[in-house]
Parts: sequence; C-alpha cells; structure tokens
Amino acid sequence: MIRHLKHREIDKKRWDDCIEKSFNGNIYAWSWYLDIVHPQWNALVENDYERVMPLTSNTKFGITYLFQPFFVQQLGVFSQTHLSQENVERFIDNIPDNYKFIEIRLNSFNKVNYELDCFRKHRNIELDLISDYQSIYNSYNKNTKRNLAKAQNSGLILSRDIDAETVIKLFRENRGKNISHWKDKEYQRLLDLIYTAIHKDACFICGAKTNDNQTIAAGVFMYSHDRITFLFSGSDDSHKDKHALTLILDSVIRYFSETQNTFDFEGSDNEGLARYYMGFGARELYYPEIKYNNLNKLLKFATQILGK
Repeated sequence: MIRHLKHREIDKKRWDDCIEKSFNGNIYAWSWYLDIVHPQWNALVENDYERVMPLTSNTKFGITYLFQPFFVQQLGVFSQTHLSQENVERFIDNIPDNYKFIEIRLNSFNKVNYELDCFRKHRNIELDLISDYQSIYNSYNKNTKRNLAKAQNSGLILSRDIDAETVIKLFRENRGKNISHWKDKEYQRLLDLIYTAIHKDACFICGAKTNDNQTIAAGVFMYSHDRITFLFSGSDDSHKDKHALTLILDSVIRYFSETQNTFDFEGSDNEGLARYYMGFGARELYYPEIKYNNLNKLLKFATQILGK
C-alpha cells in the first residue's frame, strides 16, 4: 500500500534508513538534504518505508503544484528492493490529484514509457572510477589533456582549505551575474546545504589558488552511496586561460581512482557543458522528467508565471 504523508507525518529515521539501504539512493534523497532545499516536503511511502518518493510542492494563486527544487538533480522513487517500471508507475498514479501541475525529475533507475507525452529525457554524465588513474587519464580526449597540461604548468596550487562563502562569491561575481532567478535566499540555502553536508562528512571543497594565494576556482563535491557528485562551482572569468576547473576535476578523479565510486558530473543538457564533461572519458546516462498540466485552459496561463 502506498500512502501520501504530510511532512509532519514522515518518520525521518525510517525514511533515512530506506535511503541508506536503497540500491538507487543518492545524496538528494536524505531527509536532512530535503529539509534544506525544500522545507515541508511531503512524501509517498510504500508499506513500512520499503519504497519512498519525496514530493516537493508549492501553492500559488490557489494552485498546488510539484516542482524540482534548486540543487537537486534527481529524486523520484527509491527502493530497498527490485524496482520495476510497474512499481514506478504505481507511485506516479498515487500522486494526489490536488497537485494540478507537475514538473519533477525522477532518477536514472526509474524506468518509464518515454512514448507517453508526459515524460522526457534528461542527460547526465558519469565516470566510473574503478580503474587506475593512468587508465582513466588515457581516456581523456585531446582537448582535456591539453587544458590539463596548461593548468599544471600555470603554477596553480590545489587546496582543500576553501570555505563555502568563497565558492559562492566566485560564482556570484562571474557566471552568477547572468542568473537572475537566484536571489539571496537561494545562495543562503546553498550555504546552509554545504555546511550541513560537511558536518555530516558528505561534502568537500577543492579549489585552485595562484602563487599569491588568490582563489580563482573551486568546486563543491557531495559524497553519498559510492558517488561523488559535482554539485556546484565558481571560477574567476579573468583567469580562464589557466583552466583551473579542469585541474580541480582531474585532482578529484585522481584521488578517488581505483575505488568503487562513480564520479557524477551532474549534467548536462547543455551541449557545451556535456562536451566538456565527456572530455574526461565519461559516459552519457539518462533520467526521466514528468511534466503535465491538469488545469483548465484559463488556469494553464497562470502556470507560465508561477515562480519556483
């Protein structure tokens, strides 16, 4: 039996026990992670937390809808046992009717019928780290090897002594200038998320500094379920020629090589980013998004201005 639980009804201990034991668990599904990125999330729970699905919702203009929170790539159904397409469909069918507009992303282990109009594919890029570093490096493309050599010859110093504020500041002062929908609230949420994850030994920051101790790039990496997830980064556009991010990514790949871990680049549908990530010898995988609108024609117009 699948039950719809309000936030206050969710047993967080049982929830996290399910996520820990799920064959498809990920960093985004822990209760503490969800509490930060979307407080008051609800859920679908099967039996005694055998399978679970978080529901991240909001209400505006009297319309209750499901959406994907910032800093969360994949949610969907998580299971301690076998998970078939039929299991996933049962969860989707049990999403309450009061969610009139749905735009959420499942995870790559959630099988769906892509022939249906309500589903679309998103691309993720991952790299298995079981091989030794030299073998992984040999799979880098020529451009990645060339940029890595430039970075290694530029005098940059790798450092784990970088705080979250520095990474966010680098992002906001550079690429973030063109992202108007991220406000102070979103950056504060990201800051809370990073420090909470660090406290739980589920996050580390790696950066690159110049000889004069100036941090010119840094990345935030989450760790859970034998997966290193490249969650966020910031870099100084005036130092693009040093290819600091390539050096950072390579250093993390080198450190975790010959382990059971997977390096998750967390994207991307953007062709340029995908090409860059694939340059590290990574492979493409896909995960589904559910998107449908159950509103009448007049109300459908309102969804165009719903802020998430």
